[in-house]
Amino acid sequence: MTERVLVVCEKPTAASRVAQALDDDGAPESFSERGVPYHVARRGKLDLIVVSALGHLFFVAQKGGKWTYPIFDYEWVPSHVADKKMARTRRFVEVIGKLSLGVGGYVSACDYDMEGSLIGYMILRHVCGEESVAKARRMRFSTLTDRDLNHAWDEMSDSLDFPLIEAGRIRHEVDWLFGINLTRALTLAVKNATGFYKVLSVGRVQGPTLNFIKEREVEIQTFVPTPFWLIKAEVRLGRKKFALEHEASRIHSDSKAEKIVAECEGKEGDLKELETARTELPPLPPFSLGDLQREAYYKLRYSPRTTLRAAERLYLGALISYPRTSSQRLPPSIDLRRILEGLREQKGYADFASRLLGKSSLRPWQGKKDDPAHPAIHPTGKKPGRLEKVDARVYDLICRRFMASLERSAVRESTRATVDVNGHVFHLKGSRLVEEGWTEVYGPYFRDNGVVLPALKIGRKIPIRKVEAPRRLTRPPPRLNPGSLLALMEREGIGTKATRSDIIDTMFKRGYVDGREIGVTDLGLTVVESLDRIVPEILSVGMTRKLEEDIEGIRTGETNADAVVEEAIRVLGPALSGFKLNEESIGTAINEALLRASRKGVTLGACPVCETGEIQIITSKQTGKRFAGCTNYFQGSCDASYPLPQKGKIQATGRKCSVCGAPRITVLRRRRRPWDLCINIGCPSKKKENPADGQM
Repeated sequence: MTERVLVVCEKPTAASRVAQALDDDGAPESFSERGVPYHVARRGKLDLIVVSALGHLFFVAQKGGKWTYPIFDYEWVPSHVADKKMARTRRFVEVIGKLSLGVGGYVSACDYDMEGSLIGYMILRHVCGEESVAKARRMRFSTLTDRDLNHAWDEMSDSLDFPLIEAGRIRHEVDWLFGINLTRALTLAVKNATGFYKVLSVGRVQGPTLNFIKEREVEIQTFVPTPFWLIKAEVRLGRKKFALEHEASRIHSDSKAEKIVAECEGKEGDLKELETARTELPPLPPFSLGDLQREAYYKLRYSPRTTLRAAERLYLGALISYPRTSSQRLPPSIDLRRILEGLREQKGYADFASRLLGKSSLRPWQGKKDDPAHPAIHPTGKKPGRLEKVDARVYDLICRRFMASLERSAVRESTRATVDVNGHVFHLKGSRLVEEGWTEVYGPYFRDNGVVLPALKIGRKIPIRKVEAPRRLTRPPPRLNPGSLLALMEREGIGTKATRSDIIDTMFKRGYVDGREIGVTDLGLTVVESLDRIVPEILSVGMTRKLEEDIEGIRTGETNADAVVEEAIRVLGPALSGFKLNEESIGTAINEALLRASRKGVTLGACPVCETGEIQIITSKQTGKRFAGCTNYFQGSCDASYPLPQKGKIQATGRKCSVCGAPRITVLRRRRRPWDLCINIGCPSKKKENPADGQM
């Protein structure tokens, strides 16, 4: 008799690939029940029922009670119960439950990390029953290729990875405790103080991260520049101009700088010394997720979140290995030649892959960081179909980095000539790559800023064409950007490789930060200063890092899980009590920042009703639609509001309607003429205006 085994995957695409790989003929039967896809694969005497979740099907939620804080009583519930927007997941829970009836075995084939392990465990425990947890086995894989999936099936463990599951569970519970309580505290502070409702979130990692940006902004704003002078000289060698660098990188006296210029101007330099050296530039290691996100930001200008989403799609397409990894290393178990054989068949990589395959041995340049679950990100060798532009560029970056890590070192030759100009020492510097090595394959992402000097001999006389001493001012440290902020979070040990990009994205969505070079907004500054004044422990990097270390200790079996939750509650309890005592002042300060932010750049004009407020663009929390309203609405003294077109970009004109006095706006729509109108829908001028294609 054929035994039925339930195989649980994390996403539908992964389930399809697992079923195809594990089926003896590579052609499993596919079904759909109530919009939930599943597959039946035949493997020997087994019928594998392969079904997927939609990510997490169970969330942490408050156990009873009202929308208040502090909240320390919680439970795990189906995601559709915790969040109405997740209604679709209810069908997945019910269909998985139905498919699990009468099966003889269970396998978790979710991604092998904390999140994937927890997703599989929660489904088995809460949908299939406690007995399924004891019977379940675990597949572990780093790519969704047929080869790796079959190997994972043959080598799967006899039980679930409980330490990893427990670490994932505690991370969710601790993050929920911080997130729900701090978000409610901020939101209710504004609502109770002013009556205005707006969700204001902050979490265990978001708080310290926002504080990084605020502290950098304080450094910039309080920086006092000091003057210095540069000595810049220019010479011509052959037909090209070159810059001479004075031995002192900075001169701190105006008179001294002028004296040097006067003594060198129009003089002839004497080439006294000539030094040449060669240095090796070792290959770059293959990508960890953080490395990939930073490189994609600096070379492609993709946000960390955009890069992660692209990498996830490439992984689900079996084109790259699992992207959520901290490793910069490729273990011996990876068949490098098989991957290169696949890349040899792909346009743009054939020559590089063929050259590497011609080597007698392949040794990747390994980085220092390792990950016990997954190797560094690498291509699988599978030929991609048509990819979207973002995915194609991230894929190219990964493939070239992988091949570059297998190449030989590059060699740079550097030359430094010492030139004496009337007793003043200058240096003429040049460099060039004499062996391209790995930089050839990594070419699109490698910038060589070397300056090639002509042939030089000691004793050569070099006429000085121009000497000047421009005044400069010292500069403050640069603002953080998504790449450098990600690196700072990683260096400080807060957040995880999977969550850091989402945390940065959330701060932008909440209006706490803005700009490509990230600056803290008035709202973000008010929030972080309020927390720093009342509950500074929430912004503590040390506290956040300690919790991360404790969660890692759970994974390795060194830390008690319940003790970590108890510690989180111990920190939150007094902090929230202190916050509640200062709720009114915090709420008032944040509301004032919200009002200032609402007026900045979105004001359409003066209110024609109360004549003291301003009409601004507002987005309804309930419907998501935009409308125009008076700023005095938040003080309860004016209820003027106007519908707005829901399509197109709205710009203020700075003019009033000559008929009713309401502001006039311009709506910019693609492939249509700009539409100028009065925002008052009842204005008599409406009869003369161009009708909207976007509804009011």
